[in-house]
Amino acid sequence: MSRLLSFTSVLALIAASASAAEMNFNRIASFATPLNMAAGEDQNRETSSEIIAASEDGMRLVYTDSPLGVIGMIDIADPAAPKPLGNIDMGGEPTSVTIVGGSAFVAVNTSKDYVNVGGKLVSVDLDGKSVTAECDLGGQPDSIARAKDGSFLAIAIENERDEDLNDGVLPQMPAGRVALIDLKDGAADCASLRFADVTGLAEIAPEDPEPEFVDINDLGETVVTLQENNHLVVLDRDGKVLSHFSAGAVTLENVDLTDERGALRFTETQADRKREPDAVGWIDTDHFAIANEGDYEGGSRGWTIFNKDGTVVYESGMSFEHAVIETGHYPDKRSDAKGVEPESIEVARFNGVPYVFVGAERASVIGVYDVSDLANPVLRQILPSGIAPEGVVAIPSRNLLVTANEADLIEDGGVRSHVMIYELGEGPAAYPQITSAGADQLIGWGALSGLAADPETKGKLYAINDSFYGFQPQIFTIDATQTPARITAALDITRGGAPAQKLDIEGVTTDGEGGFWLASEGNSAKLVPHALYHVNAKGVIKKEIALPEELLANETRFGFEGIARDGDVLWMPVQRPWKDDAKSEVKLVSYNTKTEEWGAVRYPLDAPADKGWVGLSDIELHDGYAYIIERDNQIGDKAAIKKIYRVAMSELTPAPLGGELPLVAKEEVRDLLPELKALNGYVVDKVEGLAIDADGKAYVVTDNDGVDDSSGETLFFTIDGLAAASN
Repeated sequence: MSRLLSFTSVLALIAASASAAEMNFNRIASFATPLNMAAGEDQNRETSSEIIAASEDGMRLVYTDSPLGVIGMIDIADPAAPKPLGNIDMGGEPTSVTIVGGSAFVAVNTSKDYVNVGGKLVSVDLDGKSVTAECDLGGQPDSIARAKDGSFLAIAIENERDEDLNDGVLPQMPAGRVALIDLKDGAADCASLRFADVTGLAEIAPEDPEPEFVDINDLGETVVTLQENNHLVVLDRDGKVLSHFSAGAVTLENVDLTDERGALRFTETQADRKREPDAVGWIDTDHFAIANEGDYEGGSRGWTIFNKDGTVVYESGMSFEHAVIETGHYPDKRSDAKGVEPESIEVARFNGVPYVFVGAERASVIGVYDVSDLANPVLRQILPSGIAPEGVVAIPSRNLLVTANEADLIEDGGVRSHVMIYELGEGPAAYPQITSAGADQLIGWGALSGLAADPETKGKLYAINDSFYGFQPQIFTIDATQTPARITAALDITRGGAPAQKLDIEGVTTDGEGGFWLASEGNSAKLVPHALYHVNAKGVIKKEIALPEELLANETRFGFEGIARDGDVLWMPVQRPWKDDAKSEVKLVSYNTKTEEWGAVRYPLDAPADKGWVGLSDIELHDGYAYIIERDNQIGDKAAIKKIYRVAMSELTPAPLGGELPLVAKEEVRDLLPELKALNGYVVDKVEGLAIDADGKAYVVTDNDGVDDSSGETLFFTIDGLAAASN
């Protein structure tokens, strides 16, 4: 059943991508949260966009930023060019926000610890950018929701548990509850604050409910998720319990349950996995959708539609995660936990079509579902988000969708937290650019680190994965004549009848006989050698070729990053300078497969634009030239060097190792930054694959780092006329 649902998703994705007349969401802008800091502030502080709301006219966004203790505001009058409106201090940790009229209402946690809990509701005038009122909530708040008519607010007072206390096992007092507060003339009436008692309802720790998320339907009914209690409650506007029921459990099939294995094997079963829902959203007055992230001992990796009487109307099972896997966004290091972790839910109608948007925190994608038929939702798209989407808000009046992505990798020198904006319009889906959807079996993939073209068939390519999947090295066959490009097969690289573990394959080329030559980057500190491998058509390693001592005497861990073949001669670019290289040069190393002779030339590197390093990523030989990817290791706005250079083959005359090596001349033929910016996200750092097919069409692919501290986006694009234009 899981694969059947997945193929339904596949067909929808194919249809959405192929039809120019189809309406699709595409990303039009990204906004980095440090932009909201005032002049002179330290932008190297952690910042995070989490829960996000839109003003009623759809012209402004407000998001919570708990690390800074502020709400941030963004002007989206021109949604393709968002502008900072600054931050407002909340005097605590903001957890959620909603907007009614000209005011933002922010739930703020002021707890001293897990026992001495506290919180407040803060009212903010959006025009004046000032706090206008505060109401004491008497506990630690999480989610906030507004009634559709703006008459009252519901707030989940979670009073969350200490996960380090008794392994996080419930109960841990004080118990949570739901706060209800009226709005009068657009202002919060603190005196109207009342609480709904939701103790004694759940089967799990009934004395200690932990309300997580709330939403209010057109009837003024509030649905509440008790995530750790695996329970759902529906309240009337006065806090009376109308219905309640267990969120239940799901048996998952064809799932990867082993973390840090460095392999994607979707062969296991997980029985009776508690849903433990996080976000919830009403679809109509009788039905709501939940995102089954899990927290305590559950998480069913999908999402569910319930009737408010407790009837399950739709269960995604593994179909959502399988669709994410096909786009290359599966987070293998989370396999033993909650997989892609569906966390966010947004529900809205666009042009009369009801949609449910499901945000997967660990996969960094948004699933776009058409729920016209509640029993049979159709996955229309998977949208690339920033890292860890936490909040989603739809603005149907402007055909906009917005995500708040909480991860801020400032300490790792990586990408900052982003708000991303999408627009629904006529035209094909811009993403994914490569997928394994439609293959005969479920193919998990990621960390594509090299590319090669089949010498005979136009649009037929091969890619490899790197050491992130060191226990499952594979060669992928790609049909690039389709849009998006299709991974049609995955060939295991084996040795002695088992996967050839701990390889770091960074380059692939065909051998002219149906097999492949592979370049593996080593790491002597981990006893993994730099080497070349000859693999037959079945993926079996037939020959391993160690590097000569003249090279290894000066090795570093930055070894071969690509490989290309010119008859009997293989050429491999070394990514970064070795110990005997000038700081601004690297070697292009040659190996003659017949004579077994090694040689090299020197290649001049560009200087880094700011900081970091510049190195080589791949090489392709075509029509008298060697085409080489040269890139820096910078990301986002700091990225400056992502280019293709060429060197005339006449200059590739290798000299013996150990002596003076000739320096080749290079010529820039393509700056790749425009293509890397085309999807309106942030510029990724690892442009790692280049191939030119039998028709002379060039293809480029990026490495998504196995979705580890990465958005998981893989860019795959063509460069028409690259070879011809450079002649």
